[in-house]
Amino acid sequence: MRDDEVVEPTRTRIALADDDVLLREGLVSLLQRSGFEVVGQAGDGPELIDIVSKHEPDLVIVDIRMPPGHSTEGLEAAKVIREDFPRTGILLLSAHVEVDQAMELLAAGHRIGYLLKSRVTAITDFIETINRIVAGGSVVDPLLVRELFAARRRNDPLELLTEREREVLALMAEGRSNAGIAHRLWITEGTVEKHVRSIMARMRLPETADDHRRVLAVITFLDSR
Repeated sequence: MRDDEVVEPTRTRIALADDDVLLREGLVSLLQRSGFEVVGQAGDGPELIDIVSKHEPDLVIVDIRMPPGHSTEGLEAAKVIREDFPRTGILLLSAHVEVDQAMELLAAGHRIGYLLKSRVTAITDFIETINRIVAGGSVVDPLLVRELFAARRRNDPLELLTEREREVLALMAEGRSNAGIAHRLWITEGTVEKHVRSIMARMRLPETADDHRRVLAVITFLDSR
């Protein structure tokens, strides 16, 4: 390569699956305008798996309910993709709350996201979510977390958390850093760090060097409902 030769940056490659053709085409247009490369689109799970096998994209965006039964076919396809292509990020984009069925996939703790379609109100936030997942992060719609907070059971592992710790945990579920949480709650980053340590201790999550403990804190709650 010549010294003056310009190397074009590699674009994030995405495959998506949704049986709603108009929504799917709209997503394709949005992603392409935002600088992503769409390597394929599918209307069902098997077709999505074929696309991933051929192109090995950086991310798949998949609806949970798809043909033929409109139950969890998209989720099942996502599980196959996670098993066979672990470096491919997965964003579940659904109109339905299916946390129980998605628990196994969410527990992976990295390159995974779950958003409700009705909650996506800002394109910039949606694009940021995609970039977070591709970078190795995890994002869970905070509405899912809040709804499950209200349905906690007697042995809920979060029962000992303070109201402030619950707020911090909800923001952790959004994928926010300690600095981002501090900015949102108008507290210092040091205070956030103390809350996070307290959350981990109260939930009995072991001290490790793995940042995915933050996601496991959310998953522990979801698994206890």
